[in-house]
Amino acid sequence: MPKRETPFGWTMADDVLDAKDLQDMQPKKAVALLYDQVRAPVLVAKGQGAFAEEIIEVAKAAGVHLAEDPVLAETLSYLQLQQEIPEDVYVAVATVLAWAYWLKGQAPQVLTERPGPA
Repeated sequence: MPKRETPFGWTMADDVLDAKDLQDMQPKKAVALLYDQVRAPVLVAKGQGAFAEEIIEVAKAAGVHLAEDPVLAETLSYLQLQQEIPEDVYVAVATVLAWAYWLKGQAPQVLTERPGPA
């Protein structure tokens, strides 16, 4: 980054970092959820940096579909392990789950086993 002298005796960068640069500087975070189709998804793993990379590698090896959503990962990382996700993120998590089911060519059991009209 080019720098220039200010009248105050310190240097100032001419280029300002954009949001993407700032995001790249943050350690990567990863979370893993367990959804049993009975209750809300539960946080079963979370980590950042090297541990986040390990969570990602374990998920890949298990054939789990991965979604990259830094804001959702950040939000879920505040939960305790084994804690159900809060209602505030139901829509975001449901979107990711629907996408994962779609990739597998499946639908959640709850949706496929509804009784017909009486």
